[in-house]
Amino acid sequence: MNPQPHPPLIIHVDMDAFFASVEQRDNPDLQGKPVAVGGSAKGRGVVAAASYEARKFGVHSAMAGTTAARLCPNLVFVKSDLRKYATVGKQVREIFLRYTPTIEPLSLDEAFLDVSATAKLFGSAAAIGQGIRNDIRNELNLPCSVGIAPRKFIAKIASDLQKPNGFVQVREEQLQSFLDPLPVQRLWGVGKVTLERLHKFGIQNIRDVRNLGSERCQRQFGGLGQHLWNLANAIDDRKVIPDHNAKSIGHERTFHDDVNDTEFLQSALSFLASQVSRRLRATQRLCYQVSIKYRLQDFRTFTRNLTLDRPSDETIVINQAGLQLLNQIRKSKPDPVRLIGISVGHLTEEAPAVQLTLFDEDEHHKQSTVDQLSDQLFQKFGEAALYRASGHQWIAKKKDQQLDSPNRTSESDI
Repeated sequence: MNPQPHPPLIIHVDMDAFFASVEQRDNPDLQGKPVAVGGSAKGRGVVAAASYEARKFGVHSAMAGTTAARLCPNLVFVKSDLRKYATVGKQVREIFLRYTPTIEPLSLDEAFLDVSATAKLFGSAAAIGQGIRNDIRNELNLPCSVGIAPRKFIAKIASDLQKPNGFVQVREEQLQSFLDPLPVQRLWGVGKVTLERLHKFGIQNIRDVRNLGSERCQRQFGGLGQHLWNLANAIDDRKVIPDHNAKSIGHERTFHDDVNDTEFLQSALSFLASQVSRRLRATQRLCYQVSIKYRLQDFRTFTRNLTLDRPSDETIVINQAGLQLLNQIRKSKPDPVRLIGISVGHLTEEAPAVQLTLFDEDEHHKQSTVDQLSDQLFQKFGEAALYRASGHQWIAKKKDQQLDSPNRTSESDI
């Protein structure tokens, strides 16, 4: 008889004001003060993260530094140190691994964990959540918020409700009573434009979506309506998917300002392609398909796919495929772009044997050597130590304006 699967016990851990908290930890003079990481009081810099002291004044990430300084005259600006944040992020992940191997990182500062199979070893989900929070506080001297629920998106909402250093658990029998009174913008997929449309129909909270009914939601809002109605009724069967089990691996970025410069879009996509290929190699898998996601300023979203002649994990192959797709879509949709993303799919479980010609083998060896060196330098020095020339414009922009707020996704979860 096959054993019954464990009911889902999902934990969402979110590091509170991560970059700013790390800077306050490492510099006692910053503790208790409003801090902005990135940006400046003068010039065009953009805030990458804000401490909770700064947030009380309305300062937030992706805000122009000049605006932040105007809102909070005593704001202290600190230069971003992505290498340091990546190191601390790895330390946080090591703590997660004590409790479960089923970890889906979303960025440096947040992750989903499934503890269904390890609860018998470490106690209840609540005990594990408290243990993680305590370990991060005691060992790294950093705050984090924890949400626990049997549904993925509800665990995410729960972790947001009592920040900083929050802890919220939602049990199966509490799901609907927990969701109903929350404002509708808590649902995944409700941005500014969608929120305005919902408000026009008198929809203010999640209960209103549920009471609207499935058919009317679809009629009024199309596919998004069905998605929102499902979430409002606590319907979410997505699992926590580690990289090595993901059906696809992807990265995307939402730009602070809409972009109409094709060269800059190419540079951003090249940088994202290098991140995706690095994760692909880390899981020792190859991909047969490359896809791009392309969202315009009016929120219309398009995707394009390309099947490779042979499976690959090489940065140059994935990058070239992505740029080919981008150039195709720019010809028909040349409008300003809000978001760009690239993902790889049709993944192999392990690297298969591939017949190469003599010339292919030589080129493959060269590219593999470059990728291995790049991966080693990334592990030691961070993402800016070595990168493709095609991504230079994006890297330079990031350094100048701190544009790159994490926005990583696995396409299997969208």
